Amino acid sequence: MNGASREAFASAREQLDALTDDSSVDAAKLAEELAAVTALLDREVSLRRVLTDPAQPGEARAELAGRLLGGKIGGPAAELVAGMVRARWSGSRDLADAMEELSYSADLAAAQRAGQLDDVEDELFRFGRIVTSTGELRRALTDQSASVAAKTELLNTLLGGRANPVTGRIVVRLVGNPRGRSLEAGLDALSKLAAHRRGRMVAVVTSAVPLSEGQRTRLGASLARVYGRQVHLNLDVDPEIIGGIQVRIGDEVINGSIADRLDEAARRMAG
Repeated sequence: MNGASREAFASAREQLDALTDDSSVDAAKLAEELAAVTALLDREVSLRRVLTDPAQPGEARAELAGRLLGGKIGGPAAELVAGMVRARWSGSRDLADAMEELSYSADLAAAQRAGQLDDVEDELFRFGRIVTSTGELRRALTDQSASVAAKTELLNTLLGGRANPVTGRIVVRLVGNPRGRSLEAGLDALSKLAAHRRGRMVAVVTSAVPLSEGQRTRLGASLARVYGRQVHLNLDVDPEIIGGIQVRIGDEVINGSIADRLDEAARRMAG
């Protein structure tokens, strides 16, 4: 997002935080209602344009949204939507994108309130790895000819009773309405959003064998010293790296694997 949209989104995030910090607000219900508004904006492009038309006063746009959504969503969601449509947006699509992210953030706030955000974060990462490595599952979840109900049933079979309810809700929502993203990209974005909610960086750590609790603690402490903030470790195992570890934080890769050092030695010999 650029310009006006970035400012409007920042303001909306602050408003969402204020709502989810209020224990009287049902964060899970808020998430569901914001997701429904997102779906409406995706379906009704003309409405999305009207609600972001800079030629119309912000209050008039908010009143229109109130008339359309009155009785369909609760007070907290209506308050947040009104604030968002009063703001200026650089493009109509930005409003829907922001609404979607806030819906996921509200569900993550519900997990955080219950002390379960770490579990959700880890489950999103693990599920993303399963999808990447299981072609049949990925095809079933991204098959455009399959109904949302069929995909939801498959996900409920896979996750029901095994994953945190918040994980199940947001994965079902992502699969049912990918909004032009690949499933892997959507899961990665959700994992990062969960980490951001805790003010942490995410490091994807790949090792030849599972790391011990002590190794994880030492690695996390070392990365925290380097980056000046807490770093959450998403752990993966890949025997092909032979030994050592590989750490990826954003676009930065720190290689400490034996395979990497062997490759480097081979390149030097070839040179």
